[in-house]
Amino acid sequence: MKKCLIGLFVACMVLVAVVAFADKAQPLFKKGDVVYVCGCGDGCPCKTMSHREGTCACGKALEKGVVSSVAGDTAVVRVGDRDLNFVTKGKYACACGGKGCGCGTISQKPGKCGCGSEMKKVE
Repeated sequence: MKKCLIGLFVACMVLVAVVAFADKAQPLFKKGDVVYVCGCGDGCPCKTMSHREGTCACGKALEKGVVSSVAGDTAVVRVGDRDLNFVTKGKYACACGGKGCGCGTISQKPGKCGCGSEMKKVE
């Protein structure tokens, strides 16, 4: 009985650790956030989003916008008079290693993030 309780406790602790550390490389985007995004439109494959100005993975300057809604892993960002859709789970994310830069850049393609560091593939 004691071994069973210890095993159950260890399993619960592992579950808590997995949930606590899940997607730490992915920044959070919520309604009302001012963000900088790839302005190429929904046809562009890079879908770069950042909390800082910079250049998107396709090489163009990021455009300032406001997150108008978030549903699941999709955010709708209002840029000027256009609504653009972005995936909030990037395949690539800022690789500055939590040095407090706060750029929170994600992209579906490799490139540089808002702070100038190379993005790393999210695993």
